[in-house]
Amino acid sequence: MVTQGKRRLLAAFALTTVGAVVLAGCSGGSEPEAEESTGPVTLTLTTNSITGGKNAAEADWIADWVVPEFEKAMEEDGKDVTVEFQPQGVDDEDYKTKIALDLQSGKGADIIGMDGIWVGEFAEAGYIKPLAEVGGDAVDDWDGWGQIPDAVQSALSFDGDRYGVPQGADGRVLYYNKDLFAQAGLDEDWAPESWDDILDAAKDLKKIEGVTPIQLNAGTAMGEATTMQGLLPMLVGTGEQVYEDGKWIGATDGMQEVLDLYKTIYVDEGLGDPVLQQEASGRDTSFQLFAEGKIGILLEGDYFWRSVINPAEGVGTAPMANRDEVVGYAKIPAVEPGEGIKGQDFVSMSGGTGRVLNPNSKHAELAWELLAFMNSPEAYEARAAGTLAISPRDDVNEKLLSSDPMLTFVSQEVLPITAYRPGLAAYPQVSVLLQQATLDVATGTSVDDALKTYVRGLEGVVGPDAISE
Repeated sequence: MVTQGKRRLLAAFALTTVGAVVLAGCSGGSEPEAEESTGPVTLTLTTNSITGGKNAAEADWIADWVVPEFEKAMEEDGKDVTVEFQPQGVDDEDYKTKIALDLQSGKGADIIGMDGIWVGEFAEAGYIKPLAEVGGDAVDDWDGWGQIPDAVQSALSFDGDRYGVPQGADGRVLYYNKDLFAQAGLDEDWAPESWDDILDAAKDLKKIEGVTPIQLNAGTAMGEATTMQGLLPMLVGTGEQVYEDGKWIGATDGMQEVLDLYKTIYVDEGLGDPVLQQEASGRDTSFQLFAEGKIGILLEGDYFWRSVINPAEGVGTAPMANRDEVVGYAKIPAVEPGEGIKGQDFVSMSGGTGRVLNPNSKHAELAWELLAFMNSPEAYEARAAGTLAISPRDDVNEKLLSSDPMLTFVSQEVLPITAYRPGLAAYPQVSVLLQQATLDVATGTSVDDALKTYVRGLEGVVGPDAISE
């Protein structure tokens, strides 16, 4: 029986068959070996990373630390295990096509790096299975789960089952310029508790000449940044999610509230720059304007702190020498206290990647040992050398992030309340429709008309029966 998810995957992959065949042919993969034996065993591991190219730091860590250290640990345990790393450094969609074709044909590496947004799609197609079903009892017995918040585990979960282990974590917050807040007579230790608190601060910032009070990503030009750093964080603040109980969000009260917020910011009160939202480089421009003290409030992920305004030489693309003194950050409030998803006062959105076990593996339990090893505290400490970032593990974050209060804030305050996009095949198309709805409102279309256009488009993607009202 071909599932709906499998049909969607196969339809998508048919468009890139030539490229996929080339990729599959050069992958270096092989048929899984026979079941566990007393002789030598070779485990294979693939990720979309390659030394000197895409995600080079991850590839270097795997090649230089994971492989030799795991092989050494196995030798000490009396096991003859070789780990073969199969790096890739291609476009994400090409990588996705390759691993899907491998899994469909019963091939592929024992451990496969996978974007969390693909998990539901692959699970529905039957290409991957719940982690414990593949790796055995040791999966559920792993003590690492107690260090990974449930919200973070959901990045590699689907329908209540864990399909993989997340390899990182991030979260969205509200950044603000303390100097501008002081000029506007606002508290430099800002902690908004509702959307009205955000709008009130933006109205005070509007009094400062040459300053755009708030930037909330909108429009199609910014692509997924609009959905992840704009609409979705606000939507979960209404208590609703883009996909819930088997249906995609339609013209609901929550969608109405979010689009009304966009209308308030970009049309009614003139608190944001609607032209910026239509520029291809609008997001990068907003980064630069914030760094120059010309935007007061910006909703972004911790990436913005680590890799955009980071003053360290050679790190930030819009470095702020006084970042630590001038830039404040606050949790994103629900529309009103207690009205966010799960009755939360504050909300966030996260993305992330992880690794899954290949259900075709003939050494699945040993592959789980490698996967658990890659997610041990020692492994994350080795991975963090020279590149400080948030890990999915609380114990690692407590130790490694102590020198960075912002990343500590995200780890301790934001990750436990975060949410994730649905890993379903229809999501990318739904996301574009959401982006268009924000653009329509930001450029003057009424909220009612924008919602009608959105729902019509959604019906064409998922069908009217799969839409909530």
